[in-house]
Amino acid sequence: MRKSVIELNKNENCSVLETSSVYETKPYGYKDQDNFFNAVIKIQTEYSIIQLLDCLKSIEKNLGRIKSERWGPREIDLDLLFFNNTIFSNERVTIPHKEAAKRDFVLVPLCEIAPDLVHPALKIKICDICIDENEKCVLQKLNDKIL
Repeated sequence: MRKSVIELNKNENCSVLETSSVYETKPYGYKDQDNFFNAVIKIQTEYSIIQLLDCLKSIEKNLGRIKSERWGPREIDLDLLFFNNTIFSNERVTIPHKEAAKRDFVLVPLCEIAPDLVHPALKIKICDICIDENEKCVLQKLNDKIL
């Protein structure tokens, strides 16, 4: 995770503004695998949505990500969750991320660094979105931030 943030921050078109703590979470989707580690970062970028997506996918590849089954084990997974207040969708990406409001492993670290962020499609603060107890994945907040 740290390597991905360092690589993103090295890019002349991106600047990492803030990082959340790292959270250990139960696997989502395909559950017969090891726990995951999740965090979110806030960046400033000169890139368009598609350029940023391409940058993230390039970082994943450089860090050893191999195409695998959906929700299966993976080396690194960098998702584009929000892009300012933009609502956008094409065949490659949907902004805001279509599952962000359903995943506590996104909402909890996001609340940590952006408690006033309003989901542009739902028109509700991220910190006010409730997740059904049965769907919660966050196990624990680890002591350190990504950087």
